[in-house]
Amino acid sequence: MKRRAFLKRSAAASVAAATPLILSSRLAGAAAPSERVSIGFIGLGNQSRGDLPAFLENDDVQVVAVCDVNEGSYGYNDPKHFLGRKPGLEQVLAHYSSKSKSGSYKACEAYSDFRDVIARDDIDAVVLVVPDHWHAIMTIMAADAGKDVYCEKPLSLTLNEGKLMVDAIRRNKRMLQTGSQHRSGPAARQACELVLNERIGKLVRIETYVPENNAVEPGPGWKAEPVPAGFDYNMWLGPAPLAPYHAGRCLYRFRFNLDYSGGQVTNFGTHMLDVAQWGHGSDDSGPVAFEDTGSQWPEPGSLYTTATRVAFKATYADGVELTCETKPKTSLCRFVGTDGWVQYNSGRLEMSQGIDSDLSSAKIRLPISIPQRTENDYKNYLPDHVRNFINSVKSREETISPVASGHRTASICHLGNIAMQLKRSIKWNPDTESIIGDEEAAAMLSRTPRGPWSYAS
Repeated sequence: MKRRAFLKRSAAASVAAATPLILSSRLAGAAAPSERVSIGFIGLGNQSRGDLPAFLENDDVQVVAVCDVNEGSYGYNDPKHFLGRKPGLEQVLAHYSSKSKSGSYKACEAYSDFRDVIARDDIDAVVLVVPDHWHAIMTIMAADAGKDVYCEKPLSLTLNEGKLMVDAIRRNKRMLQTGSQHRSGPAARQACELVLNERIGKLVRIETYVPENNAVEPGPGWKAEPVPAGFDYNMWLGPAPLAPYHAGRCLYRFRFNLDYSGGQVTNFGTHMLDVAQWGHGSDDSGPVAFEDTGSQWPEPGSLYTTATRVAFKATYADGVELTCETKPKTSLCRFVGTDGWVQYNSGRLEMSQGIDSDLSSAKIRLPISIPQRTENDYKNYLPDHVRNFINSVKSREETISPVASGHRTASICHLGNIAMQLKRSIKWNPDTESIIGDEEAAAMLSRTPRGPWSYAS
């Protein structure tokens, strides 16, 4: 979709977002969802500490299943965190028991195999809070089973996986919300609206920054460890290559191994690059060129394999440059124009002096996650992002962060990582979604899942 078409769609979406929520029957001939949306929650790790309560707090949501390959253990992002399917189940039961007249609730089951959750006919949607290498297979299977999907960011592990996910969601007429929660906050939306309405003049450059890696050790010579009791490590690996167990490979730190994720580019970078895409008006497109600008990588043989210093530049067809770099303890997106700058800085809207920030008469307005929300009662973008998804499940209206935009943002992450790994420039056609004239780089757009796993459900 070209920039002009995006702007027209955004204006229409803002009008549609203001209409009252009306429940409609399921698409594709399935039964209409009840007033209460039944949820299967897959993945009870670090991110679930925010996502699970955000779903539980909605009275028209019923979490009827939880799933994790880990029964329960300490040592996620914080050593004090005790997470897994057993503590997850206990959290759900405790929540609903506190609301029950009898003080007891047992209508939620725990599973170690996600396929058992997807197979349940009474589940309307699944929430995927799992490592990146599982996103595509689970999303495709869920969509083919008639489930809507809330999938944590980044949407995919590889670019071609993302294309398959887009196809599965659209083919099955499902709703998908990418976990790019910043779109559900006012600051990111307002920053992008200021850019799209040329309040900073002509857009010249977009700068995004990500913090340093959370994990860099162990280096070469690391030793395998015994698999803990209650942890199905082979199932955790799933479609990823077979590899010796090490605690640092799993839990929160999977993000820093290329077999499972893309480092800080796909961790914090996904959020800021998503804001960049939104503000550039390229939700269904992307840059045309990528190049390394000084990335650094771990020593060969280290457990962690993602860039220790992120540094790449992308260029859009209109000449706008997009950079992504490591900057300690920083996560922001800055739009630089001919007449000033505006930036989204960890939930805050900031701008240079003299910028007209009054958008009341602006021609271009972006969709609002929860139209009824006013600035005075706004608290946190995560609950609103979840609420937007639930509304979408009921109304069949597009989510604030749909599969197309999630895929295009993840594509920038993947292409940036490829350019940094190869230490050279690559040319990209966003219309055909193909790398031009570089077979080695093109081969990195996809991977073959380890058997017996495949993308066919």
